Amino acid sequence: MDIAAPSAANGRVLAAKAATIRDVAERAQVSVASVSRVLNGSDAITETTRQRVLDAVEHLRYVPHVGARSLSTSRTDTIGVILPDLFGEFFSELIRGMDLAARAHGKHLIVSSSHGDTEETLAALRSMRGRVDGMIVLSPHVRAANLAADVAGRTPVVLMNGGVDETGRPSISIDNHGGAVTAVEHLIATGRRRIAHIRGAQGNLEAEVRAEGYASALVDQDPIIVQGDFSQASGHRAATALLALTERPDAVFAANDMMAVGALLAFQEAGVRCPEDIAVVGFDDVPIAALMRPALTTLRVNIAEMGRRGVERLIGLARTGSGADPDTACEIVRPLLVARQSTAAASTAGLNPD
Repeated sequence: MDIAAPSAANGRVLAAKAATIRDVAERAQVSVASVSRVLNGSDAITETTRQRVLDAVEHLRYVPHVGARSLSTSRTDTIGVILPDLFGEFFSELIRGMDLAARAHGKHLIVSSSHGDTEETLAALRSMRGRVDGMIVLSPHVRAANLAADVAGRTPVVLMNGGVDETGRPSISIDNHGGAVTAVEHLIATGRRRIAHIRGAQGNLEAEVRAEGYASALVDQDPIIVQGDFSQASGHRAATALLALTERPDAVFAANDMMAVGALLAFQEAGVRCPEDIAVVGFDDVPIAALMRPALTTLRVNIAEMGRRGVERLIGLARTGSGADPDTACEIVRPLLVARQSTAAASTAGLNPD
């Protein structure tokens, strides 16, 4: 038996016409304005009318048009996030915290990468302006972050990390200097006296401040700094260079955990024991830090919480339409030292990590 497939004049199945807000109003026997108030969560509507509208929406499978809704409410329920990179555990954790907070408020994220370039930061910002209710800008360069805040105009902006200045803009910043000092003081307290530093990327504000904190905390030694770029591979290269020195260091403070992980791998490959021969400290406490063997001592930053707090602050700014008080505009996140096996004294190096 031959069965003819349903077809239109062109031989293809016709798609069902999508329901409109007028269709919903007609089925619920209310005005379009009443449907709009229900969909926007207004309290100025009776419970009977609300239920009739919701029943009609479900029956017709009506999907509100986000663009049209944003025109009528001046809201998109979308948050723009501009990061210098999307690769790595730090950014994964940051986005996770932002996403959890955004979903809790019924918001969505649009995430873009600037690749650490000022012009790309501004291009990403211009592309989002008018499409989001506010933006979170994380930039390793103060100039880029401040330009972004200027270009955003009336769109609320929260700056993070390198994007912090003294103009009173809403911002969240890690105490990079204090964290670096804590790292070096910990190594000195465990008996290390020749401490090297694997620095972060050139031109990166956080890298500069962490290097300054390292140098300021040294006692009776000149700085030993090897260039890195925050990647695991650069930490491996830097550690290999340190092993080639005539007088090797007895400790290394890396400007982030991924470079510290690279350094640990280089030492293992060379047969250098950690912590007995060289102790290692990282920065950030990304998830892999506790999984390394030896487990990595590091400066803990609650990355996901920082992302959540950025979204919470931005939503607050969007609601009020005003900036934060200059005295509280910049929130400082204080890193916490987490001492693990990679800096244990030789006598306790075989103990299980925390």
